[in-house]
Amino acid sequence: MASTTDTSTSGLTEMEAKEFHGLFIQGFVGFTVVAIIAHVLVWSWRPWFPSTKGYVLLDQAVHGINALTSLV
Repeated sequence: MASTTDTSTSGLTEMEAKEFHGLFIQGFVGFTVVAIIAHVLVWSWRPWFPSTKGYVLLDQAVHGINALTSLV
């Protein structure tokens, strides 16, 4: 068993450093999975590269907003 006075320059013992590293890796993997899911959902909603027709959905939204504001 390692003594409590045997620390590195970070101030952590080897066991504490391994525990922190494990938690850090779990958090990093979790964040990466959430980011990938978010990117896939955004891509399915509005692709980053427009098709040959361009951003047709955006044009329809602008016409809808203009129609709503004319009612007000």
